[in-house]
Amino acid sequence: MGSYRFLLYHIIFSPYKREPVLLKENRNLLFKYIKGIIGQKKCHVFAINGIEDHIHILTEIRPDIAVSDFIKDIKVASTIFIKNNNLFPGFNKWQIGYSAFTRPYEWKEKLINYIKNQEAHHKRISFYEEYNGLLKENGFYND
Repeated sequence: MGSYRFLLYHIIFSPYKREPVLLKENRNLLFKYIKGIIGQKKCHVFAINGIEDHIHILTEIRPDIAVSDFIKDIKVASTIFIKNNNLFPGFNKWQIGYSAFTRPYEWKEKLINYIKNQEAHHKRISFYEEYNGLLKENGFYND
């Protein structure tokens, strides 16, 4: 019998103090760079997108990679990339925290669409409403 696994993660993190510094004109360069970092780890990105104050990544993470190390590596490398290329002049660093939720395979397409449509989504709902909904959905607190 072989070993099979599929670990799908929905990851969210923000610039320090959730400052709205991820300007639209350079976001795609950042997302392409992050996709490259993840690819170097032999992991697959299904979707990456965000708005001025946070990003979402839907990715498969190999089981031999610690999620915290995976996210730390993305943050460290992307911070250097942002600063070296002056992509977002108001960017200082990423917030220390992050969220990483595991998702069933059946949610993959729904989550890809959700992440692709972040700008439209945030015209209807604030980050706090979105984030609190995700925390509640994942059992972190109840009403």
